[in-house]
Amino acid sequence: MPKHPRLFRRGATYYHRAAIPADIADTYPKREETFSLHTKDYQEAVRRVRIAAAEVDRRFEAHRRMLAQKAKPPLKELSEHEIKRIGEVYYTYLLEEDENIRSEQFSDSERSTIVLDADSDVDEIIKNHGFRPPTFESYGEDREAIDELTRHDYARGKVNSFYMGEAEEVLTWEEISVNLDPASPSWRKVARELQAATIRAAKAIRARNEGEVVETPKTSGIRPESNSPLLSEAVKQWVEEKSRTSWVEKTKREHCAWMGYFLDSIGDRPLDTYTKSDARAYKAMLLKLPANWVKYGELQGLPFAKAAEKAQELGLEPMSESNVNKLLGFVGSFWTWATDQYDEAPVNPFRGLKIKQRKRVRDERDPFSVEELRAIFNAPIYTGCASLRSWKDPGSLVPRNSGMFWVPLISLFSGARMGEIIQLYVEDVREEDGILFFDINDNGDDKRLKTTYSKRSIPIHASILDMGFMDHVEFCRRQGHKRLFPDLAMGEDGYYSTPFSKHFSRFLKAVGIKSRKNAFHSFRHSFEDACRDSEIPKEIMDALQGHGQEGMSERYGRGYYLRKLDEAMRRLKYRDLDLSHLNVLVQKSERP
Repeated sequence: MPKHPRLFRRGATYYHRAAIPADIADTYPKREETFSLHTKDYQEAVRRVRIAAAEVDRRFEAHRRMLAQKAKPPLKELSEHEIKRIGEVYYTYLLEEDENIRSEQFSDSERSTIVLDADSDVDEIIKNHGFRPPTFESYGEDREAIDELTRHDYARGKVNSFYMGEAEEVLTWEEISVNLDPASPSWRKVARELQAATIRAAKAIRARNEGEVVETPKTSGIRPESNSPLLSEAVKQWVEEKSRTSWVEKTKREHCAWMGYFLDSIGDRPLDTYTKSDARAYKAMLLKLPANWVKYGELQGLPFAKAAEKAQELGLEPMSESNVNKLLGFVGSFWTWATDQYDEAPVNPFRGLKIKQRKRVRDERDPFSVEELRAIFNAPIYTGCASLRSWKDPGSLVPRNSGMFWVPLISLFSGARMGEIIQLYVEDVREEDGILFFDINDNGDDKRLKTTYSKRSIPIHASILDMGFMDHVEFCRRQGHKRLFPDLAMGEDGYYSTPFSKHFSRFLKAVGIKSRKNAFHSFRHSFEDACRDSEIPKEIMDALQGHGQEGMSERYGRGYYLRKLDEAMRRLKYRDLDLSHLNVLVQKSERP
Protein backbone atom coordinates (compact mmCIF):
# COMPACT_ATOMS: atom_id res chain seq x y z
CA MET A 1 0.00 0.00 0.00
CA PRO A 2 1.28 3.52 -0.75
CA LYS A 3 2.61 5.45 2.20
CA HIS A 4 2.26 8.94 0.78
CA PRO A 5 -0.58 10.65 2.73
CA ARG A 6 -2.14 12.09 -0.43
CA LEU A 7 -1.96 8.94 -2.55
CA PHE A 8 -4.62 6.24 -2.87
CA ARG A 9 -5.79 3.78 -5.50
CA ARG A 10 -9.07 3.07 -7.27
CA GLY A 11 -8.78 -0.22 -9.05
CA ALA A 12 -5.31 -0.15 -10.64
CA THR A 13 -5.11 3.65 -11.08
CA TYR A 14 -3.57 5.97 -8.47
CA TYR A 15 -5.34 9.11 -7.29
CA HIS A 16 -4.43 12.24 -5.38
CA ARG A 17 -6.49 13.17 -2.30
CA ALA A 18 -6.11 16.12 0.07
CA ALA A 19 -8.39 17.16 2.90
CA ILE A 20 -9.38 20.81 2.93
CA PRO A 21 -7.49 22.67 5.73
CA ALA A 22 -9.69 23.48 8.71
CA ASP A 23 -9.26 27.24 8.37
CA ILE A 24 -10.86 27.31 4.89
CA ALA A 25 -13.10 24.22 5.03
CA ASP A 26 -16.29 26.27 5.45
CA THR A 27 -15.69 28.40 2.35
CA TYR A 28 -13.78 26.13 -0.03
CA PRO A 29 -15.94 24.95 -2.98
CA LYS A 30 -14.99 21.27 -2.50
CA ARG A 31 -15.01 18.84 0.40
CA GLU A 32 -11.62 17.48 -0.69
CA GLU A 33 -9.22 17.80 -3.62
CA THR A 34 -9.39 14.40 -5.36
CA PHE A 35 -8.39 13.58 -8.94
CA SER A 36 -6.73 10.86 -10.99
CA LEU A 37 -2.96 10.84 -11.54
CA HIS A 38 -3.48 8.78 -14.75
CA THR A 39 -0.91 6.13 -13.91
CA LYS A 40 -0.87 2.58 -12.57
CA ASP A 41 2.82 2.64 -11.66
CA TYR A 42 3.46 3.36 -7.99
CA GLN A 43 6.82 5.13 -8.40
CA GLU A 44 5.43 7.36 -11.14
CA ALA A 45 2.38 8.05 -8.96
CA VAL A 46 4.64 9.14 -6.11
CA ARG A 47 6.39 11.57 -8.44
CA ARG A 48 3.13 12.92 -9.84
CA VAL A 49 1.39 13.21 -6.47
CA ARG A 50 4.17 15.44 -5.15
CA ILE A 51 3.71 17.77 -8.08
CA ALA A 52 -0.07 17.65 -7.62
CA ALA A 53 0.25 18.27 -3.88
CA ALA A 54 2.28 21.42 -4.49
CA GLU A 55 -0.32 22.66 -6.95
CA VAL A 56 -3.21 21.92 -4.57
CA ASP A 57 -1.40 23.71 -1.74
CA ARG A 58 -1.10 26.71 -4.06
CA ARG A 59 -4.87 26.53 -4.60
CA PHE A 60 -5.43 26.50 -0.85
CA GLU A 61 -3.16 29.51 -0.41
CA ALA A 62 -4.90 31.34 -3.27
CA HIS A 63 -8.24 30.68 -1.56
CA ARG A 64 -6.88 32.09 1.69
CA ARG A 65 -5.72 35.20 -0.14
CA MET A 66 -9.14 35.55 -1.70
CA LEU A 67 -10.79 35.30 1.73
CA ALA A 68 -8.39 37.81 3.21
CA GLN A 69 -9.02 40.13 0.30
CA LYS A 70 -12.81 39.89 0.57
CA ALA A 71 -12.69 40.37 4.33
CA LYS A 72 -11.32 43.85 3.82
CA PRO A 73 -13.63 46.80 3.18
CA PRO A 74 -13.74 47.46 -0.59
CA LEU A 75 -11.70 50.40 -1.84
CA LYS A 76 -13.54 52.92 -3.96
CA GLU A 77 -10.48 53.85 -5.95
CA LEU A 78 -6.73 53.23 -6.22
CA SER A 79 -4.19 56.04 -6.41
CA GLU A 80 -2.06 56.46 -9.51
CA HIS A 81 0.97 55.48 -7.47
CA GLU A 82 -0.70 52.25 -6.34
CA ILE A 83 -1.69 51.38 -9.90
CA LYS A 84 1.90 51.94 -11.06
CA ARG A 85 3.16 49.61 -8.36
CA ILE A 86 0.67 46.93 -9.48
CA GLY A 87 2.08 47.28 -12.98
CA GLU A 88 5.62 46.81 -11.64
CA VAL A 89 4.61 43.59 -9.90
CA TYR A 90 2.99 42.29 -13.09
CA TYR A 91 6.02 43.24 -15.20
CA THR A 92 8.26 41.28 -12.82
CA TYR A 93 5.90 38.32 -13.02
CA LEU A 94 6.07 38.28 -16.84
CA LEU A 95 9.88 38.35 -16.85
CA GLU A 96 10.06 35.67 -14.17
CA GLU A 97 7.74 33.52 -16.27
CA ASP A 98 10.00 34.05 -19.28
CA GLU A 99 13.02 33.03 -17.22
CA ASN A 100 11.26 29.84 -16.13
CA ILE A 101 10.45 28.92 -19.73
CA ARG A 102 14.06 29.40 -20.80
CA SER A 103 15.37 27.43 -17.79
CA GLU A 104 13.44 24.37 -19.00
CA GLN A 105 15.08 24.60 -22.43
CA PHE A 106 13.16 24.76 -25.69
CA SER A 107 12.47 21.55 -27.56
CA ASP A 108 13.27 20.79 -31.20
CA SER A 109 9.73 19.69 -32.14
CA GLU A 110 7.67 22.06 -34.23
CA ARG A 111 4.09 23.19 -33.75
CA SER A 112 1.93 25.64 -35.57
CA THR A 113 2.39 29.31 -34.76
CA ILE A 114 -0.35 31.84 -34.20
CA VAL A 115 -2.23 32.99 -37.26
CA LEU A 116 -3.63 36.51 -36.99
CA ASP A 117 -6.67 37.87 -38.70
CA ALA A 118 -8.90 40.87 -38.24
CA ASP A 119 -11.01 39.14 -35.56
CA SER A 120 -8.05 37.86 -33.54
CA ASP A 121 -8.32 38.36 -29.81
CA VAL A 122 -5.40 38.15 -27.39
CA ASP A 123 -7.59 36.33 -24.87
CA GLU A 124 -8.30 33.47 -27.30
CA ILE A 125 -4.68 33.34 -28.44
CA ILE A 126 -3.39 32.92 -24.92
CA LYS A 127 -6.12 30.42 -24.08
CA ASN A 128 -5.38 28.24 -27.10
CA HIS A 129 -1.60 28.58 -27.35
CA GLY A 130 -0.33 29.61 -23.91
CA PHE A 131 3.15 30.92 -23.20
CA ARG A 132 5.04 27.62 -23.40
CA PRO A 133 5.85 26.87 -27.07
CA PRO A 134 7.87 23.79 -27.87
CA THR A 135 10.53 25.66 -29.91
CA PHE A 136 12.48 28.88 -29.58
CA GLU A 137 11.22 30.10 -32.96
CA SER A 138 7.52 29.53 -32.28
CA TYR A 139 7.89 31.09 -28.80
CA GLY A 140 9.30 34.27 -30.35
CA GLU A 141 6.59 34.35 -32.99
CA ASP A 142 3.82 33.91 -30.41
CA ARG A 143 5.20 36.68 -28.22
CA GLU A 144 5.43 39.03 -31.18
CA ALA A 145 1.81 38.24 -32.11
CA ILE A 146 0.57 38.92 -28.59
CA ASP A 147 2.63 42.12 -28.42
CA GLU A 148 1.17 43.30 -31.71
CA LEU A 149 -2.41 42.75 -30.50
CA THR A 150 -1.73 44.36 -27.12
CA ARG A 151 -0.15 47.44 -28.75
CA HIS A 152 -3.07 47.65 -31.17
CA ASP A 153 -5.61 47.67 -28.33
CA TYR A 154 -3.56 49.91 -26.06
CA ALA A 155 -3.15 52.58 -28.75
CA ARG A 156 -6.91 52.66 -29.31
CA GLY A 157 -7.88 52.66 -25.64
CA LYS A 158 -9.41 49.20 -25.90
CA VAL A 159 -9.33 46.87 -22.85
CA ASN A 160 -10.28 43.31 -23.76
CA SER A 161 -11.61 40.58 -21.48
CA PHE A 162 -8.21 38.97 -20.97
CA TYR A 163 -6.71 41.98 -19.21
CA MET A 164 -9.85 42.60 -17.16
CA GLY A 165 -9.57 38.98 -16.00
CA GLU A 166 -5.88 39.47 -15.29
CA ALA A 167 -6.72 42.52 -13.19
CA GLU A 168 -9.09 40.44 -11.05
CA GLU A 169 -6.40 37.79 -10.59
CA VAL A 170 -3.52 40.16 -9.88
CA LEU A 171 -5.40 42.04 -7.17
CA THR A 172 -5.65 38.76 -5.19
CA TRP A 173 -1.89 38.17 -5.27
CA GLU A 174 -0.18 38.08 -1.92
CA GLU A 175 2.05 41.00 -2.90
CA ILE A 176 -1.02 43.16 -3.61
CA SER A 177 -4.20 41.81 -1.93
CA VAL A 178 -6.63 44.62 -2.69
CA ASN A 179 -10.42 44.37 -2.45
CA LEU A 180 -11.53 46.84 -5.11
CA ASP A 181 -15.15 47.90 -5.33
CA PRO A 182 -16.73 46.26 -8.42
CA ALA A 183 -18.00 49.68 -9.54
CA SER A 184 -14.63 51.39 -9.10
CA PRO A 185 -13.28 53.34 -12.09
CA SER A 186 -9.85 51.99 -11.14
CA TRP A 187 -10.59 48.61 -12.76
CA ARG A 188 -10.06 49.99 -16.23
CA LYS A 189 -6.94 51.85 -15.12
CA VAL A 190 -5.46 48.67 -13.64
CA ALA A 191 -6.20 46.71 -16.82
CA ARG A 192 -4.55 49.47 -18.91
CA GLU A 193 -1.53 49.36 -16.62
CA LEU A 194 -1.27 45.59 -17.14
CA GLN A 195 -1.36 46.16 -20.90
CA ALA A 196 1.47 48.67 -20.56
CA ALA A 197 3.46 46.25 -18.39
CA THR A 198 2.97 43.53 -21.05
CA ILE A 199 4.29 45.87 -23.76
CA ARG A 200 7.35 46.72 -21.65
CA ALA A 201 7.91 43.04 -20.90
CA ALA A 202 7.65 42.15 -24.61
CA LYS A 203 10.46 44.61 -25.35
CA ALA A 204 12.66 43.02 -22.66
CA ILE A 205 11.85 39.49 -23.86
CA ARG A 206 12.67 40.51 -27.44
CA ALA A 207 16.08 41.68 -26.24
CA ARG A 208 16.60 38.37 -24.47
CA ASN A 209 15.67 36.56 -27.69
CA GLU A 210 18.47 38.49 -29.39
CA GLY A 211 20.97 37.29 -26.78
CA GLU A 212 21.04 40.36 -24.57
CA VAL A 213 21.16 40.05 -20.78
CA VAL A 214 18.04 41.56 -19.22
CA GLU A 215 17.75 41.19 -15.46
CA THR A 216 14.39 40.55 -13.85
CA PRO A 217 13.75 43.39 -11.40
CA LYS A 218 13.42 42.47 -7.72
CA THR A 219 10.03 44.08 -7.27
CA SER A 220 7.91 41.02 -6.45
CA GLY A 221 7.69 42.15 -2.85
CA ILE A 222 6.45 45.63 -3.66
CA ARG A 223 2.89 46.21 -2.56
CA PRO A 224 0.52 49.07 -3.21
CA GLU A 225 0.78 51.75 -0.59
CA SER A 226 -1.33 50.99 2.43
CA ASN A 227 -3.28 53.28 4.69
CA SER A 228 -3.11 50.66 7.47
CA PRO A 229 -0.92 51.34 10.50
CA LEU A 230 2.37 49.52 10.82
CA LEU A 231 2.18 46.30 12.81
CA SER A 232 4.45 47.78 15.49
CA GLU A 233 2.04 50.70 15.98
CA ALA A 234 -0.97 48.39 16.30
CA VAL A 235 0.93 46.15 18.74
CA LYS A 236 1.71 49.18 20.91
CA GLN A 237 -2.00 50.05 21.11
CA TRP A 238 -2.84 46.40 21.87
CA VAL A 239 -0.37 46.26 24.75
CA GLU A 240 -1.59 49.56 26.19
CA GLU A 241 -5.23 48.47 26.11
CA LYS A 242 -4.66 45.00 27.51
CA SER A 243 -2.38 46.33 30.26
CA ARG A 244 -5.17 48.62 31.41
CA THR A 245 -7.89 45.99 31.38
CA SER A 246 -6.77 42.41 31.95
CA TRP A 247 -3.04 41.74 31.79
CA VAL A 248 -0.77 41.31 34.78
CA GLU A 249 2.97 41.83 34.40
CA LYS A 250 3.72 38.20 33.53
CA THR A 251 1.04 38.09 30.83
CA LYS A 252 2.28 41.36 29.37
CA ARG A 253 5.88 40.18 29.35
CA GLU A 254 5.05 36.88 27.61
CA HIS A 255 2.85 38.43 24.92
CA CYS A 256 5.28 41.26 24.23
CA ALA A 257 8.25 38.90 23.99
CA TRP A 258 6.74 36.52 21.44
CA MET A 259 5.04 39.28 19.45
CA GLY A 260 8.43 40.97 19.36
CA TYR A 261 10.02 37.85 17.90
CA PHE A 262 7.31 37.79 15.23
CA LEU A 263 8.11 41.41 14.32
CA ASP A 264 11.84 40.77 14.25
CA SER A 265 11.63 37.67 12.08
CA ILE A 266 8.73 38.46 9.75
CA GLY A 267 9.21 42.24 9.53
CA ASP A 268 7.30 45.39 10.37
CA ARG A 269 4.83 46.15 7.59
CA PRO A 270 1.38 47.70 7.22
CA LEU A 271 -1.21 45.63 9.06
CA ASP A 272 -3.13 44.61 5.94
CA THR A 273 -0.10 43.04 4.23
CA TYR A 274 0.26 40.01 6.51
CA THR A 275 -1.00 36.64 5.33
CA LYS A 276 -1.18 33.00 6.34
CA SER A 277 2.28 32.41 4.91
CA ASP A 278 3.75 34.80 7.48
CA ALA A 279 2.11 32.86 10.31
CA ARG A 280 3.31 29.55 8.86
CA ALA A 281 6.86 30.88 8.62
CA TYR A 282 6.78 31.89 12.28
CA LYS A 283 5.39 28.51 13.30
CA ALA A 284 8.18 26.78 11.36
CA MET A 285 10.74 28.72 13.41
CA LEU A 286 9.07 27.80 16.70
CA LEU A 287 9.13 24.12 15.74
CA LYS A 288 12.94 24.27 15.46
CA LEU A 289 13.66 26.02 18.77
CA PRO A 290 14.25 24.28 22.10
CA ALA A 291 12.40 25.28 25.24
CA ASN A 292 14.09 28.22 27.03
CA TRP A 293 16.17 28.76 23.91
CA VAL A 294 17.60 32.09 25.13
CA LYS A 295 19.52 30.17 27.83
CA TYR A 296 21.52 28.18 25.28
CA GLY A 297 24.99 29.67 24.86
CA GLU A 298 25.12 28.73 21.17
CA LEU A 299 21.94 30.70 20.47
CA GLN A 300 22.46 33.76 22.65
CA GLY A 301 22.67 37.01 20.76
CA LEU A 302 21.30 35.54 17.54
CA PRO A 303 18.22 37.02 15.84
CA PHE A 304 15.14 34.85 16.29
CA ALA A 305 15.14 33.38 12.76
CA LYS A 306 18.88 32.61 12.84
CA ALA A 307 18.54 31.06 16.31
CA ALA A 308 15.89 28.69 14.93
CA GLU A 309 18.15 27.62 12.06
CA LYS A 310 21.15 27.25 14.36
CA ALA A 311 19.15 25.14 16.82
CA GLN A 312 18.18 22.79 14.01
CA GLU A 313 21.79 22.58 12.79
CA LEU A 314 22.96 21.68 16.31
CA GLY A 315 20.27 19.03 16.66
CA LEU A 316 18.85 20.59 19.83
CA GLU A 317 15.65 18.98 21.07
CA PRO A 318 12.74 21.23 20.01
CA MET A 319 10.16 22.48 22.45
CA SER A 320 7.00 20.44 23.02
CA GLU A 321 3.94 20.72 20.79
CA SER A 322 1.92 22.13 23.68
CA ASN A 323 4.52 24.85 24.15
CA VAL A 324 4.45 25.70 20.44
CA ASN A 325 0.65 25.98 20.62
CA LYS A 326 0.93 28.24 23.66
CA LEU A 327 3.32 30.60 21.85
CA LEU A 328 1.20 30.61 18.70
CA GLY A 329 -1.68 31.61 20.96
CA PHE A 330 0.25 34.61 22.28
CA VAL A 331 0.73 36.05 18.79
CA GLY A 332 -2.64 34.87 17.51
CA SER A 333 -4.38 36.77 20.31
CA PHE A 334 -3.07 40.02 18.84
CA TRP A 335 -4.61 39.26 15.45
CA THR A 336 -7.93 38.36 17.05
CA TRP A 337 -7.88 41.74 18.78
CA ALA A 338 -6.76 43.53 15.59
CA THR A 339 -9.66 42.07 13.60
CA ASP A 340 -12.09 43.77 15.99
CA GLN A 341 -10.15 47.05 15.98
CA TYR A 342 -9.16 47.68 12.35
CA ASP A 343 -11.12 47.44 9.12
CA GLU A 344 -7.86 46.72 7.31
CA ALA A 345 -6.77 43.82 9.51
CA PRO A 346 -6.72 40.41 7.80
CA VAL A 347 -8.57 37.38 9.08
CA ASN A 348 -6.42 36.02 11.92
CA PRO A 349 -3.53 34.38 9.98
CA PHE A 350 -2.80 32.11 12.98
CA ARG A 351 -6.28 30.60 12.93
CA GLY A 352 -6.09 26.84 12.51
CA LEU A 353 -2.28 26.69 12.85
CA LYS A 354 -2.13 25.11 16.29
CA ILE A 355 -0.90 21.53 16.31
CA LYS A 356 -3.65 18.97 16.88
CA GLN A 357 -2.37 16.95 19.81
CA ARG A 358 -3.34 13.38 20.50
CA LYS A 359 -2.47 13.56 24.19
CA ARG A 360 -5.15 14.70 26.57
CA VAL A 361 -4.35 17.35 29.15
CA ARG A 362 -4.82 14.64 31.81
CA ASP A 363 -1.84 12.79 30.33
CA GLU A 364 0.46 15.70 31.16
CA ARG A 365 -0.01 15.32 34.93
CA ASP A 366 -0.77 12.21 36.96
CA PRO A 367 -3.03 12.20 40.01
CA PHE A 368 -1.29 11.66 43.31
CA SER A 369 -1.36 8.04 44.41
CA VAL A 370 -2.62 7.15 47.89
CA GLU A 371 0.99 6.57 48.97
CA GLU A 372 1.99 10.01 47.69
CA LEU A 373 -0.95 11.67 49.45
CA ARG A 374 0.10 9.95 52.68
CA ALA A 375 3.61 11.29 52.22
CA ILE A 376 2.29 14.82 51.65
CA PHE A 377 -0.08 14.93 54.61
CA ASN A 378 2.33 13.25 57.02
CA ALA A 379 5.06 15.80 56.32
CA PRO A 380 6.23 18.07 59.21
CA ILE A 381 3.83 20.86 58.10
CA TYR A 382 0.94 18.55 59.03
CA THR A 383 2.46 16.64 61.95
CA GLY A 384 4.66 19.32 63.49
CA CYS A 385 7.49 21.42 62.10
CA ALA A 386 10.21 23.56 63.69
CA SER A 387 8.76 26.82 62.26
CA LEU A 388 7.20 28.18 59.09
CA ARG A 389 10.68 29.00 57.83
CA SER A 390 11.94 25.53 58.79
CA TRP A 391 8.93 23.64 57.49
CA LYS A 392 11.06 20.66 56.45
CA ASP A 393 12.29 20.03 59.98
CA PRO A 394 10.21 18.18 62.64
CA GLY A 395 9.02 20.23 65.59
CA SER A 396 5.95 21.12 67.61
CA LEU A 397 4.23 23.66 65.33
CA VAL A 398 1.28 22.68 63.13
CA PRO A 399 0.68 25.96 61.23
CA ARG A 400 -3.12 25.90 60.95
CA ASN A 401 -3.30 29.60 60.18
CA SER A 402 -0.98 29.38 57.19
CA GLY A 403 -1.83 28.89 53.56
CA MET A 404 1.00 26.33 53.42
CA PHE A 405 -1.20 24.10 55.58
CA TRP A 406 -4.61 24.73 54.03
CA VAL A 407 -4.14 25.26 50.28
CA PRO A 408 -3.24 21.62 49.40
CA LEU A 409 -6.04 20.28 51.63
CA ILE A 410 -8.64 22.56 50.09
CA SER A 411 -7.59 21.55 46.58
CA LEU A 412 -7.73 17.85 47.52
CA PHE A 413 -11.31 18.18 48.77
CA SER A 414 -12.63 20.75 46.27
CA GLY A 415 -10.77 20.26 42.97
CA ALA A 416 -10.10 24.01 42.91
CA ARG A 417 -7.03 25.43 41.17
CA MET A 418 -4.10 26.74 43.18
CA GLY A 419 -4.63 30.38 42.19
CA GLU A 420 -8.37 30.21 42.87
CA ILE A 421 -7.69 29.11 46.45
CA ILE A 422 -4.82 31.46 47.29
CA GLN A 423 -6.71 34.56 46.09
CA LEU A 424 -9.78 33.86 48.25
CA TYR A 425 -11.02 36.66 50.50
CA VAL A 426 -12.33 35.98 53.99
CA GLU A 427 -15.77 37.06 52.75
CA ASP A 428 -15.59 34.37 50.04
CA VAL A 429 -16.23 31.73 52.72
CA ARG A 430 -20.02 31.97 52.81
CA GLU A 431 -23.07 30.16 54.13
CA GLU A 432 -26.42 29.73 52.43
CA ASP A 433 -29.31 27.48 53.50
CA GLY A 434 -27.05 26.00 56.15
CA ILE A 435 -24.37 25.08 53.57
CA LEU A 436 -20.84 26.46 53.97
CA PHE A 437 -19.16 27.05 50.63
CA PHE A 438 -16.31 28.73 48.80
CA ASP A 439 -17.48 31.54 46.49
CA ILE A 440 -14.96 31.37 43.62
CA ASN A 441 -15.12 34.75 41.90
CA ASP A 442 -13.03 37.52 40.38
CA ASN A 443 -14.50 40.35 42.45
CA GLY A 444 -11.25 42.09 43.25
CA ASP A 445 -8.34 43.80 41.51
CA ASP A 446 -6.00 40.99 42.56
CA LYS A 447 -8.30 38.18 41.42
CA ARG A 448 -8.58 36.46 38.08
CA LEU A 449 -10.28 33.34 36.78
CA LYS A 450 -9.19 31.02 34.00
CA THR A 451 -12.55 30.85 32.18
CA THR A 452 -16.08 32.19 32.49
CA TYR A 453 -17.08 28.81 33.94
CA SER A 454 -14.52 29.16 36.75
CA LYS A 455 -16.91 31.39 38.66
CA ARG A 456 -18.76 28.94 40.89
CA SER A 457 -19.71 27.82 44.41
CA ILE A 458 -17.99 24.82 46.01
CA PRO A 459 -19.48 23.35 49.21
CA ILE A 460 -16.82 22.89 51.89
CA HIS A 461 -16.14 19.20 52.51
CA ALA A 462 -16.78 17.86 56.01
CA SER A 463 -13.14 16.74 56.28
CA ILE A 464 -11.97 20.35 55.93
CA LEU A 465 -14.40 21.46 58.61
CA ASP A 466 -13.29 18.65 60.95
CA MET A 467 -9.72 19.91 60.59
CA GLY A 468 -10.75 23.26 62.06
CA PHE A 469 -10.94 25.35 58.92
CA MET A 470 -13.61 27.67 60.31
CA ASP A 471 -11.29 28.43 63.24
CA HIS A 472 -8.83 29.78 60.70
CA VAL A 473 -11.57 31.84 59.04
CA GLU A 474 -12.53 33.39 62.39
CA PHE A 475 -8.88 34.03 63.19
CA CYS A 476 -8.52 36.01 59.93
CA ARG A 477 -11.67 38.00 60.69
CA ARG A 478 -10.45 38.92 64.18
CA GLN A 479 -7.12 40.00 62.72
CA GLY A 480 -8.90 42.18 60.14
CA HIS A 481 -7.40 40.36 57.17
CA LYS A 482 -9.03 40.85 53.78
CA ARG A 483 -7.45 37.74 52.28
CA LEU A 484 -7.95 34.26 53.64
CA PHE A 485 -4.25 33.46 53.28
CA PRO A 486 -2.39 36.76 53.75
CA ASP A 487 0.91 34.93 54.37
CA LEU A 488 1.01 33.85 50.70
CA ALA A 489 2.28 36.87 48.78
CA MET A 490 1.68 37.73 45.15
CA GLY A 491 4.57 37.13 42.76
CA GLU A 492 6.28 39.90 40.80
CA ASP A 493 4.39 38.70 37.73
CA GLY A 494 1.01 39.48 39.35
CA TYR A 495 0.05 35.87 40.14
CA TYR A 496 -0.33 34.43 43.63
CA SER A 497 0.28 30.98 42.21
CA THR A 498 3.84 31.63 40.99
CA PRO A 499 5.65 31.73 44.37
CA PHE A 500 3.50 28.95 45.87
CA SER A 501 4.06 26.74 42.83
CA LYS A 502 7.81 26.95 43.41
CA HIS A 503 7.36 26.26 47.13
CA PHE A 504 5.17 23.23 46.44
CA SER A 505 7.69 21.81 43.98
CA ARG A 506 10.35 22.07 46.71
CA PHE A 507 7.88 20.49 49.14
CA LEU A 508 7.33 17.45 46.89
CA LYS A 509 11.09 17.01 46.59
CA ALA A 510 11.46 17.27 50.38
CA VAL A 511 8.96 14.45 50.96
CA GLY A 512 10.60 12.36 48.24
CA ILE A 513 7.80 12.06 45.70
CA LYS A 514 8.56 14.72 43.03
CA SER A 515 8.43 13.43 39.48
CA ARG A 516 8.06 14.83 35.98
CA LYS A 517 4.40 13.79 35.96
CA ASN A 518 3.18 15.37 39.19
CA ALA A 519 2.68 18.90 40.47
CA PHE A 520 0.09 20.83 42.46
CA HIS A 521 -2.31 20.33 39.55
CA SER A 522 -2.26 16.61 40.38
CA PHE A 523 -4.69 17.38 43.23
CA ARG A 524 -7.34 18.19 40.61
CA HIS A 525 -6.79 14.81 38.96
CA SER A 526 -6.93 13.10 42.36
CA PHE A 527 -10.23 14.87 43.00
CA GLU A 528 -11.59 13.65 39.66
CA ASP A 529 -10.65 10.07 40.48
CA ALA A 530 -12.25 10.37 43.93
CA CYS A 531 -15.45 11.72 42.32
CA ARG A 532 -15.61 8.75 39.98
CA ASP A 533 -14.87 6.34 42.80
CA SER A 534 -17.64 7.99 44.87
CA GLU A 535 -20.07 7.67 41.91
CA ILE A 536 -20.48 11.41 41.53
CA PRO A 537 -21.90 12.22 38.04
CA LYS A 538 -19.47 13.81 35.59
CA GLU A 539 -21.61 16.93 35.13
CA ILE A 540 -21.51 17.55 38.90
CA MET A 541 -17.75 16.95 38.97
CA ASP A 542 -17.33 19.41 36.07
CA ALA A 543 -19.42 22.01 37.89
CA LEU A 544 -17.30 21.65 41.05
CA GLN A 545 -14.07 22.02 39.09
CA GLY A 546 -15.19 24.87 36.85
CA HIS A 547 -15.31 22.72 33.74
CA GLY A 548 -18.85 23.88 32.98
CA GLN A 549 -20.51 23.39 29.64
CA GLU A 550 -23.05 25.49 27.80
CA GLY A 551 -26.35 25.29 29.63
CA MET A 552 -24.82 24.13 32.94
CA SER A 553 -25.89 27.25 34.80
CA GLU A 554 -29.44 26.80 33.49
CA ARG A 555 -29.66 23.18 34.69
CA TYR A 556 -28.34 24.12 38.11
CA GLY A 557 -30.03 27.28 39.30
CA ARG A 558 -28.53 29.23 42.19
CA GLY A 559 -30.41 27.54 45.11
CA TYR A 560 -30.77 24.09 43.57
CA TYR A 561 -27.22 24.21 42.27
CA LEU A 562 -25.64 24.59 45.71
CA ARG A 563 -27.82 21.96 47.35
CA LYS A 564 -27.17 19.52 44.52
CA LEU A 565 -23.42 20.06 44.78
CA ASP A 566 -23.51 19.69 48.55
CA GLU A 567 -25.24 16.32 48.21
CA ALA A 568 -22.42 15.19 45.93
CA MET A 569 -19.72 16.60 48.19
CA ARG A 570 -21.09 14.63 51.13
CA ARG A 571 -20.51 11.44 49.14
CA LEU A 572 -16.91 12.30 48.24
CA LYS A 573 -14.37 9.97 49.89
CA TYR A 574 -10.73 9.04 49.35
CA ARG A 575 -10.44 5.30 49.64
CA ASP A 576 -7.62 4.06 51.91
CA LEU A 577 -6.57 7.62 52.85
CA ASP A 578 -6.81 8.35 56.58
CA LEU A 579 -6.33 12.02 57.53
CA SER A 580 -7.94 11.80 60.95
CA HIS A 581 -4.66 12.85 62.57
CA LEU A 582 -5.38 16.35 61.22
CA ASN A 583 -8.77 16.72 62.91
CA VAL A 584 -8.84 19.35 65.67
CA LEU A 585 -10.91 17.01 67.87
CA VAL A 586 -7.98 14.58 67.85
CA GLN A 587 -4.97 16.86 68.03
CA LYS A 588 -4.74 20.43 69.30
CA SER A 589 -2.13 22.58 67.58
CA GLU A 590 -0.33 25.79 68.31
CA ARG A 591 -0.85 29.07 66.51
CA PRO A 592 2.09 30.23 64.41
